[in-house]
Amino acid sequence: MSRVLAAVAQRARLNDGAIALSDQTTAFTYGALETAIAAAARDLFLWAPLLRPGSPVAVRLPNGPAWVILDLALTRLGWASLPLPGFFTDAQRHHAMEDAGASLLVELSDAANCDLNIASTPLRVTPLNLPARPLPPGTAKVTYTSGSTGQPKGVCLSRQHMEAVAGGLVEAIGADYAGLHLPLLPLSILLENVAGLYTTLLAGGRYHILPPDQLGLADPFRPDLPKLAGAIAEQHANSLILVPELLRALMMVMTFTGVRLPELKLVAVGGAKVAPSLLARSDELGLPVYEGYGLSECASVVALNTPAARKAGTVGRPLPHLQVTIDDGEIVVGNSGFLGYAGGVTRDGPVFTGDLGEIDADGFLRISGRRLNTIITSHGRNVAPEWVESELTAQPEIRQAVVLGEAMAELSALIVPLIPGMDEAAIAGAVSRANANLPPYARVGRWLLRDALDPAAGELTNNGRPRRAVLNARHRDFLEASTTGDHA
Repeated sequence: MSRVLAAVAQRARLNDGAIALSDQTTAFTYGALETAIAAAARDLFLWAPLLRPGSPVAVRLPNGPAWVILDLALTRLGWASLPLPGFFTDAQRHHAMEDAGASLLVELSDAANCDLNIASTPLRVTPLNLPARPLPPGTAKVTYTSGSTGQPKGVCLSRQHMEAVAGGLVEAIGADYAGLHLPLLPLSILLENVAGLYTTLLAGGRYHILPPDQLGLADPFRPDLPKLAGAIAEQHANSLILVPELLRALMMVMTFTGVRLPELKLVAVGGAKVAPSLLARSDELGLPVYEGYGLSECASVVALNTPAARKAGTVGRPLPHLQVTIDDGEIVVGNSGFLGYAGGVTRDGPVFTGDLGEIDADGFLRISGRRLNTIITSHGRNVAPEWVESELTAQPEIRQAVVLGEAMAELSALIVPLIPGMDEAAIAGAVSRANANLPPYARVGRWLLRDALDPAAGELTNNGRPRRAVLNARHRDFLEASTTGDHA
């Protein structure tokens, strides 16, 4: 049986009135949540004749009690789920459903066209006429990240391993830290789904959901900072999960307004590299920030600093159920439970992460770099620079482009124009057209005109590929400039 469902049932038997799930209008005790999950599972089962064996149910819902109850009802039925992030383009969303061979799509509906009603939320169930696609045996969830390219891979995970990660987090952090968890990331993101929701319920806490506009996150790439800090304070949140950019935004408003958040006990930060200076400043502001590390193939979390075991410059100790080693400098994760990718690409054995690091004498994991070119922005989005560069160089005004932006809020580009001295307005138009073909998280925010890149200066390899480390170092001032606009 599911560890999370068992924990809900066990807490429900105590009948102590503890709140498990709530939003701005409704609260579910653990007993009421158990009842709601069972009712949703019964309603969903009516659609079983249209569900191909092993095929996932695609879920396209905003954060809310309905998302939670539907996810746990699918767990109760033993049906695989396919969460669809709201920031996906229509093309990416369709690719995910087709790639995973989804049979059904559950999304919001109006009351006149309601197939399901969960937590007072009318939902529509749409059968999908998509070709069957094999999934690795035991798949409980297919998660698609932001996608380092336009066609992200569907990572297939078992229920046992996702719950092992949640259980490992409770063991490492301590159930006494369970209080009111306020999700700021989408539940469709594995980090919030597993480390936020499942961990909170296993620990007996309260998962309290507000809509993005009430959190100041209607546009997550341009948050309303005072509203964000105010919501955290007003809701008496005890724990949060943030990407570095949200942490930076929160700290900014705390610095300029004097707002403090004394009820926060744990702020877990992951999804991208966190600058040591950011962590040092969080200590000065009284924010209990703990950096972690993970990836989708390992069900979101591999290691985490905790109140009982924290070391600056590291991402913490690995979770107890994992076997983390270093192979030729690369971080390798054993016992990850990773099953493979959608489409039937089954995997067995340890996960080679592509990240470089070391484990110190005290067992703390330190990240030193990446083997691959993939950029992880400070919003926690994965972007292959070659993908964005191909859109830029598809524009007739641009001869060459190099996209940079590791751990930064927006991507930047070094652009070599087709004709030296070309009008900057023409380049701006070209960048705008390229951005129109990209999702928001992969768009170029700033650009700098360059002469041709110089192999003699170490900017290009012998076969013409950009040396990104050299270009990062050479243009550090441009990349770190606080100026915003079309270009530097």
